[in-house]
Amino acid sequence: MDRFSWSNGLLEINETLVIQQRGVRLYDGDDKAKLDVGVALLSTHRLIWRDNWCHSMPLSQILLFEEQAAGIGKSAKIVIHLQATPANKEPGPYQHSKYSFIKLSFKEHGQIEFYRRLTEEMTRKRWENTPASQPIPIGTGSQAGRTRAVGIVGIERKIEEKRKETDKNISEAFEDLSKLMVKAKEMVELSRSIANKIKDKQFGLRSYLLSMGIADPVTRETHGSGTHYHMQLAKQLDDMLQAPLEERGGMMALTEVYCLVNRARGMELLSPEDLVNACKMFESLKLPLRLRVFDSGVMVVQLQSHSEEEMIASALDNVSDKGSLTAEEFAKLLGLSVLLSKERLLLAEKMGHLCRDDSVEGLRFYPNLF
Repeated sequence: MDRFSWSNGLLEINETLVIQQRGVRLYDGDDKAKLDVGVALLSTHRLIWRDNWCHSMPLSQILLFEEQAAGIGKSAKIVIHLQATPANKEPGPYQHSKYSFIKLSFKEHGQIEFYRRLTEEMTRKRWENTPASQPIPIGTGSQAGRTRAVGIVGIERKIEEKRKETDKNISEAFEDLSKLMVKAKEMVELSRSIANKIKDKQFGLRSYLLSMGIADPVTRETHGSGTHYHMQLAKQLDDMLQAPLEERGGMMALTEVYCLVNRARGMELLSPEDLVNACKMFESLKLPLRLRVFDSGVMVVQLQSHSEEEMIASALDNVSDKGSLTAEEFAKLLGLSVLLSKERLLLAEKMGHLCRDDSVEGLRFYPNLF
């Protein structure tokens, strides 16, 4: 550190700024210098360090330098080894140092580019070809070098520069705060929008449950277990399935009933076994619904008023009108599932009203003319 001399931070004639980096701390050897974190400037002739005060060192004082990688809790550094202190050195912040090297600690990164530019300058040695101290012609006379700002004027200028930099930092901080407030407003609006959507969905689900007659679903916790539970569940199924069955032609597959009921019950899901046991009680409770099992094993829930003769007549009429039908075509005509449509056609075939043609094109039903 005793190689540094006081400076006003201004560049000399023929001296060019190469790079500057903020957030740099100086080390006197392995010890931290009693200085604030400042700005390191590299010119073609000097290494300059500036915070509240400014001091510099000629590049010709550098013997060699090396990088020191960052570690846990430690910043990356550049270690600069120096020649002996010259006898004619100007005064600086340190009059004597026990170390022959300094360190530049980069708190805000940038050490890679700074090291590269320092390597270039030490290789080119431009300070030897273009000395910085050149006379400046003024009128008829001349004055060697540049005029240094010293004494009260220099101190006042440093204070003014510090004040301007502080004002700039405060302005930037308020700009960042304004941007944060804008983002905060957007986040508040987003949270309100999400809350409203959740509220609408909850209201819609509640309305759906009420429309299907399940404002208070039957559960094992409220109605016990065993036969009593299945009886109460059967009565609730009767209340809620009347309208859906009428809309679907009086018959629904048990799998479709299972999905419809559990969608309406929300979190109080019903097991397939409990649904089947409840549906088996429709007849014993004399409810207007029945559980039916076709020969193929397909289970359906149908209205008691939905007669088998009506299903057979509907199948025969549609097949006769179209000449022939597959289960898929019959399903489109009646708006039923393909599974139930096929069962109706098979029932009409069983009763002798339809006959089939089972080919590579699929199963097709025709009127039985025999």
